[in-house]
Amino acid sequence: MDYKIGDLTKEEAIYIGEKINEIVPREVDAEVEEFVLKVENENGEIIGGCIAEAYKYHWSRVLLEELWVDERYRHQGIGSMIIREVERIAREKDCRVVTLGTASYMARPFYEKHGYTVFTTLNKANGYISYSLVKYLDMDTPDYVPTNNSGTRFKVSFGNEDDADAIQDGLDKYDEAYEPKYENVGFYKKLVDKDGNFIAGVIAEVEMGGNAFVDALFVEEPLRYKGLGTYLLQEVAKLAKENGAPMILTNAGDWNVDFFKKNGYLVRGELKDVPKGHNCYELFKKF
Repeated sequence: MDYKIGDLTKEEAIYIGEKINEIVPREVDAEVEEFVLKVENENGEIIGGCIAEAYKYHWSRVLLEELWVDERYRHQGIGSMIIREVERIAREKDCRVVTLGTASYMARPFYEKHGYTVFTTLNKANGYISYSLVKYLDMDTPDYVPTNNSGTRFKVSFGNEDDADAIQDGLDKYDEAYEPKYENVGFYKKLVDKDGNFIAGVIAEVEMGGNAFVDALFVEEPLRYKGLGTYLLQEVAKLAKENGAPMILTNAGDWNVDFFKKNGYLVRGELKDVPKGHNCYELFKKF
């Protein structure tokens, strides 16, 4: 190969993100807006909340990244209050779906009561199962009303970065009893030609003892279909194997999923008509 592999700079990582945004269909292009919701008790202590991302405009999706309720206040309807507020914000932003992830030791039944359905499952090395769930907001789903609604004496409001840290800390402490914290190994690599010009790049990470993830991959247009993207995927796989990862995970749309399929990736979940007019996929490749 007439190209050399090297480390990505921060500027090149940004460039990859910009170029990928140019490749996806115009109607998929979106602006991402993160928001934090919090619930405080009478003393101003955060007892619950969530961290979410709204993919505005035509992407039409809210990703509920984290949701947490203090153990002392669970089963009082606080989680349901947060879910309803997330969905209200999603509708306000013309988002069609809310997606989220959970695990077998967490709150899958809770989300299912609120009309969420599983679209991917993943057996983890520690014996637990992770799930991706989705709710289509334009479908007629009965509203779930908890038996105990005593938590409605508190209010849901917008939070800031400090509130997000408090929510994340609460969830991390809960997770520690079930899942170890993996050390992540970042993989930020590029291919350059003999003159040092950027040709292709990949952004990935490997959880030592967990799985590997391909977050972004880009090849300059004149040099596509020459095996450069495949070569970078192979380098990610090599690092994953060295760190004991049993598989690589990634996401794709119907505009680029065939590339991953040709490289041995299998579809493990599909969101139909998300964004509208397109399908999105979660894929994996086992070793």
